[in-house]
Amino acid sequence: MNSSPEIRITKASGELVPFSEKKLRQSLERAGAAEPQISAVVDDVRDQLYHGIGTGKIYRKAYDLLRKKSYANAARYKLKKAIMELGPSGYPFEQFVAAILEQQGFQTSVGKVIKGKCVTHEVDVVAQKNGKLIMAECKFHNRPGVKCDVKVPLYIDSRFRDVMNGSFNGSYSDHEGWIVTNTRFTDDAISYGTCAGLVMLGWDYPKKSSLKKRIGLAGLHPLTCLSSLQQKEKAFLLEKGVVLCRRVRENEYLLRELGLSDTRIKKVISECDELVNELDVPPE
Repeated sequence: MNSSPEIRITKASGELVPFSEKKLRQSLERAGAAEPQISAVVDDVRDQLYHGIGTGKIYRKAYDLLRKKSYANAARYKLKKAIMELGPSGYPFEQFVAAILEQQGFQTSVGKVIKGKCVTHEVDVVAQKNGKLIMAECKFHNRPGVKCDVKVPLYIDSRFRDVMNGSFNGSYSDHEGWIVTNTRFTDDAISYGTCAGLVMLGWDYPKKSSLKKRIGLAGLHPLTCLSSLQQKEKAFLLEKGVVLCRRVRENEYLLRELGLSDTRIKKVISECDELVNELDVPPE
């Protein structure tokens, strides 16, 4: 049975919708869980459902059950929440976006101040490769249900135009303005952004090369995905500039600074290694 219409659940927006077993199964599949694990988790979650239960509670139940079976699969399952845990400031998210571009061979700068024709701007991420320029504005939200509306691309488009008519005037024949968010865009935001020539990169937009897809294919999981670290330990590593799971191994000494035992360090490194995937990011 793919859905249970008799049970209605509450989305982050407050909307009541029927519980979909199919969607829960798909999310567990994307996390890499095997069929026996998926069936066991779905059965347990279904037994604990009640009318009006929030999607957040369903997620936590599924995550806790999956974590008992596989740390790495649990880490993949909590990817969206892990991105939100990069906050409360947006700076780690900007570093994260820069890492995605670095994976594609770009040289990046975060928080670069650039003089436009009219005023000076601070651009979240500036990336360059083989004469190509990308300027990315990162819109980070640390709670679900928030969308970037049309005012965002309207504002960003004008900023990028000012920069290209200022310091970068005539310097790059190949240049792009990006808007990257860890949540979603409204339809009007997408319409204006694409019409204006901006690259719109949202959690699940565009479908074939969304932020979610890029993270999974490139193995660029944020440190906050890890199930084997406590929140305060993750916060310490983020403060030290370790944003990606793949950077943990090369900064193992920081785990020792945290006072982790050899056994725990081995568990953390093992989980990181399972998450890292060497596949290339698909082109835009």
